[in-house]
Amino acid sequence: MLKQNLFRLSAISIAMTGFLSPTIALAEESATDEKVVITGSRIRQAQLAGSAPVLTLSRSDLEKTGLTSIADALQKLSTSGAALNTRFNSSGNFGMPSNGGGVGAGGAEVDLRHLGSDRVLVLVDGRRWVGGSSASGVSGAVDLNTVPLAIVDRIEILEDGASSIYGSDAIAGVVNIITRKDVDGWEMNASYGGFGSSIFGLEDGDTTSVELTFGAVGNRHSIVSTFSHTDQNVVFSKDRTYAGFPLFGTGTTRGSSATPSGRFLFTDGGGNTVNTTPVDGASGTLTFPNDFRNFTDDDRFNYSAFNLYVTPSQRTNFFTRAKYDLSNTVSFFTQAMFNNRKSQNQAAPEPIFIGPEAGTGGIADTVSIDVTNPYNPFGVTLDENNFIFAGRRPLEAGPRAYSQDVNTYFITTGLEGTLDFGDKAFYWDSAMSWGVNRATQIKTGALNAARIKKALGPLSDCQADANCVPLNIFGAGSITPDMLDYISFTQKDATENKIQMFNANISGDLFELPAGYAGFAAGYEKRKQSGFFEPDVIAASGDSMGIPASPTNGSVDVEEFYIEAKFPLLSDLPLVEYLELSTAVRRSEYSNSAGIDFDQTTSKVGLLFRPTSELTLRATVSDGFRAPSIGEFFNTGARNDATLTDPCLNTANQTRCDQIWGPMDFVALANLGQTQISIVTGGNPTLEPEESESMTWGAVYSPDWFMNSDTFDSINFELTAYDHEIENAIDAIDAQRQLNECIVNSNDSFCNGIERANGIGITRFDNGLVNLGNIKTSGTDFKLSLYTKELDLGKFGITWRNTFVEEYSEEVLGVSTGDIDGIEFGSNPDRAIPEWKYDLTVDWAKNDWSASTTLRYLSKIYESCSDFLDGTPNSLTALGLCSDPSSVDDSQSINVLDETYYLDFQVSYATELSGLDSVISVGARNVTDEKPPVCTQCDLNGYLPGIYDPEGQYWYLKISLRP
Repeated sequence: MLKQNLFRLSAISIAMTGFLSPTIALAEESATDEKVVITGSRIRQAQLAGSAPVLTLSRSDLEKTGLTSIADALQKLSTSGAALNTRFNSSGNFGMPSNGGGVGAGGAEVDLRHLGSDRVLVLVDGRRWVGGSSASGVSGAVDLNTVPLAIVDRIEILEDGASSIYGSDAIAGVVNIITRKDVDGWEMNASYGGFGSSIFGLEDGDTTSVELTFGAVGNRHSIVSTFSHTDQNVVFSKDRTYAGFPLFGTGTTRGSSATPSGRFLFTDGGGNTVNTTPVDGASGTLTFPNDFRNFTDDDRFNYSAFNLYVTPSQRTNFFTRAKYDLSNTVSFFTQAMFNNRKSQNQAAPEPIFIGPEAGTGGIADTVSIDVTNPYNPFGVTLDENNFIFAGRRPLEAGPRAYSQDVNTYFITTGLEGTLDFGDKAFYWDSAMSWGVNRATQIKTGALNAARIKKALGPLSDCQADANCVPLNIFGAGSITPDMLDYISFTQKDATENKIQMFNANISGDLFELPAGYAGFAAGYEKRKQSGFFEPDVIAASGDSMGIPASPTNGSVDVEEFYIEAKFPLLSDLPLVEYLELSTAVRRSEYSNSAGIDFDQTTSKVGLLFRPTSELTLRATVSDGFRAPSIGEFFNTGARNDATLTDPCLNTANQTRCDQIWGPMDFVALANLGQTQISIVTGGNPTLEPEESESMTWGAVYSPDWFMNSDTFDSINFELTAYDHEIENAIDAIDAQRQLNECIVNSNDSFCNGIERANGIGITRFDNGLVNLGNIKTSGTDFKLSLYTKELDLGKFGITWRNTFVEEYSEEVLGVSTGDIDGIEFGSNPDRAIPEWKYDLTVDWAKNDWSASTTLRYLSKIYESCSDFLDGTPNSLTALGLCSDPSSVDDSQSINVLDETYYLDFQVSYATELSGLDSVISVGARNVTDEKPPVCTQCDLNGYLPGIYDPEGQYWYLKISLRP
């Protein structure tokens, strides 16, 4: 990785000179002589010093967004990538991700540099936070909905690798949430908002938030306590333009083949494929063929009408922090937090897919419809000899409803103080932390496949069971309450993520150099991370009709040491106002509960150079790592249903398909219409850590001549280039890419684990976790901040933050994707990467009034405009949904998600109400009602919820009160 003798220029800037206050006045940060700990280093230093780029969001910065969660605020930054938020409505109805972390329903995460949420380290007050838990797996990422906005003083975002300082996960960067400490008195904040045409015309998705904070500061003590509650209501997909159907503009043709009337595929006595559905209005006991007709794509079921566009949740939090000075040099501190999240989401009624080609990988694939079933209309038994598959959507059962209940506890207790040796002071701290995230999920509307098998099988077998009720799946409304009672059950899953940690740090000055004292920091950390996932007994046994799940249980013990130093080399010389070298090394030793041990040594070198007082040049080079998560190590098996395009449907690939799987029935394959393919994945206790190499370099320019004018107070230009390379990346191969490489590009190494039954549909797709390849990304950040003096019109400020992604590529088994920034990620479009993002904020304040306006921009994204109906009148190309259609081959058509602009604003007025200082704010997000671009490849809601805002203006009203 990083060679020991490799020293390169270091540094990037922190030049974030503050934002405008959203309340009464503008305020910008300035350099001070006070030494503090800044994220990215454990050495106390001046606030604007440092060799790595750090973005600071103050409490007032967060307040003026009008948002009620930390994750929502961070996801709007130009450096952020697509990450989980409340606009994702999956609870595993499409399966589980390969990393064993579950789908995280109701949670929210942060992604930096598009490298994934599990490659971002989240700290609270400089200490590692407990991983997320949403009752579907053991996540390696932090759920930011476990940390309420009410307790935040500021958030520091290190936009650089930092494993040598903090250990595992700090590959893409570090988010350090600094909590409030010195509060004296009380304050209350309340807000209410929702989607609508104005603050007086809210229609749905309304959110209420209340915060109460109490604090006291004495000569030797301080304490602060916060209570907060946020209630976010639902938005239904059917109430948004693009989300009411599986794909906007295609009707039900991309819907599910499991319909309320039923779809049945089998071969008749002559070997002909029968693809049939009951005629409209057919009821009672049906007969074939009189009560049936041919199934067409127009018969598919619109599952989107049941989906949620914004998922509801209720979050309640209690937080307290206390500090007491035991002496002039030693202080005791403790903080404790409890957070409860109740969240809900739903999906269409659970489909009944049965038969050899059902592709569930479970009992449902073995279900037969026996001739003795009293409702069987076909007069023969449908089994492995003639049955292909059947799909029935039991509207009689109602939607699948998922409810998550997540409790988070975190306690830290420790001592901190100073030690004097001669004229030098050393700062030390030592603390123990314990955190746990426990979640349960209740799913109603679940179906028992084992009971469905018995209820559709030989009548004698069903009659031998006193509880069994023969099942009628033939025709709409045919399933009676008694039938439902027998085949349905309530599913309960549970997860836990736990961290136990001890750490100790010391820092101070060592010896004097020509430019100042050499500083150092050193520390030790010991922690244990553990977790489990306990699926419902029926789901774990494989008897459920839904996604089968296996339990996960494991732990990892970690012991780490680090040392960091900085050396001021030169100062006050011609063209060398200041020159500093910094370095850090960390040793990490891991042992997991499977008996696998490994260790990592990481390092970092930085250089900070100020040729003049106006210009700062900085660069860093570092190596880092990410240890596999509990889910990645110990997940014993999960299934994911991916929406894929089968290349065997393309006539150009049929010779290749015949070579791999033997003679195929391409007519039957087209009739099957297999749009969702079940993928089996699982953890791997022998996974090796990911390793990374990161470089950043850039400049900060703050011209004195500008600041000395009568109009302007300050201006800062910051330019940062970054380059990250990850080796041994842990993942499963992208399923669509694996199919394409196997079939289209004739790469046999990608065909392993893909099986087909009877030469038709895919029946097994093994896709386990491995250290599969490399990830590379590079780009440039540009930031501008400008502030005026107090003018006749008031005080103004401008902040403009840009991120340009120059390259993003992945290499799997020696095959590279090439540069895919600006392009969707195959079967995972939620990770599409815009090449350019920026946010431009203009602030103003005068007397008791203030205002803030932000323009956010995302550049265009390219996607494939192809699916299983290519070559038909219902293809995406034929329907006119492709912005760059191919006139030769529908599979080559392209769609462009146009560049998108969002405009937000907030206006505030400070006044006195009943003797209390108060600030009243009114604001709106997406004032121009910009609709998200239509995505032709997205599974849910027709757009990319990790990248774009939801459709609709969002208005809100806020009030703050304090004595």
